[in-house]
Amino acid sequence: MELTSDLHGEPLPVSREGSIIASVSSTQDLKDTAHTMTDEELTEKVESLLLDKIKHGDKQALFQLGQLYFEQGQYESSRVYFERAKEQDFQAQYQLGVIYYDGLGCKTNHKLGVEYMTNIASSTAKLTKHIIHCAQFNVGRAYFQGYGVRRQSDKEAEKWWLLAADDGNPRASVRAQCALGMIYSREETLDLKKAFFWHSEACGNGSLESQGCLGVMYELGLGVKKDPGSAFECFKEAANRGNVYAMGHLVKYYYMRKLFTKAADLASRVAILGDINQMADETNCLPGYIRKGISMACFFYARALHMGQGTKENKEDAEKYYSRAYYFDADMCAMLQNVTTHGVI
Repeated sequence: MELTSDLHGEPLPVSREGSIIASVSSTQDLKDTAHTMTDEELTEKVESLLLDKIKHGDKQALFQLGQLYFEQGQYESSRVYFERAKEQDFQAQYQLGVIYYDGLGCKTNHKLGVEYMTNIASSTAKLTKHIIHCAQFNVGRAYFQGYGVRRQSDKEAEKWWLLAADDGNPRASVRAQCALGMIYSREETLDLKKAFFWHSEACGNGSLESQGCLGVMYELGLGVKKDPGSAFECFKEAANRGNVYAMGHLVKYYYMRKLFTKAADLASRVAILGDINQMADETNCLPGYIRKGISMACFFYARALHMGQGTKENKEDAEKYYSRAYYFDADMCAMLQNVTTHGVI
C-alpha cells in the first residue's frame, strides 16, 4: 500500500476525561449536579461557567472554551478564544494550526497553519511534550502534500515523520509510524524491509491501517517471507475492527479458496457501504483505500451473482455491482477484470 495525498491530519490528543464537557463536569464546580442535566443543559452550564472564569482572569478557561466550541463544530467561535489563549497555551496554537490548515470556519491558510505546527514541533518546552509528536506528524503531512511549505518534499516529510514516530514509541505518533510504512512502499522511496518494520510497529501500537497493510505484505511476500496464514489473520482481525480495505481482501481470500458462501456473504455487506469520509474519520484509514476495499467487494459480489456462487444467480444485479466496483475504483476494477480474463480468478 502506497501513501496517497488524502492523508488526514493528527488531531489534538484528548485529555484523560475525553471531551471538554466531560473534563469540566468532573471538577468541583459541577461534579455533584452534572448527572441531573440533559446534554443541552450541561453544555450551556459548562459554557456559562467558562465565560465566568474568563471574566475573572482564568487564562486556562480561554483554551477550554475554544475547545468546547471546536468540539461542537463552532469553528469561528473557537478561533476567537484560541487566538486569545495562544500566547500562553500551546494547545491553542495547535488548534489554530488545524483550523487554518484545514480551513475550518475560515478561509484556508496553509502557510499560517504550518507556522503554528512548526512552532510546536520544534519546541523544547515541557508543555509541548504531549503534543509535539502529533505536531511533527502534521508538519510532515504538509511537506508530503506540498501545502504551506516552500515546495513539496518527500525527504522533509520522511524527516518529520521519523521524529514523530520516535523509534516506535507507543506514546508517539502512530499515524507517523503507519505513514513511514507507506512511504517506504512507494516506488520513489522503496524499501520494503523498512515498510514492514514500520507497519509492524504501528500495528503493535493499534494502527488499523497498518494491520491491513501487513496482510498485503504477508500475502505477496513484500519485505517479509510469504505467509498466507499470517495474511489471513491480519485481514480477518483488521476487518473485524472496521478496516474496509482488509474486508475487500478477505472477500478475495475466501473467493480464491472457493469458499463462495463466505465470500458472497461478506461481499454483500461491504458492497453497500458508501460514506467514505465518515468511515475514514472513524477508522483513521485513507479514503482511497476504503474505496479500493469497496470496489473489491463489489467486483467479487458481482462475480458471485453472475456465476451463482454462494448466492442465487442474478445477472441483472451482477451488472449493477460491476458498475459499482468501477465507480469506487476504476483501476482496482480493471486489475481484477484483467486477472479474471486470464483465468486467475
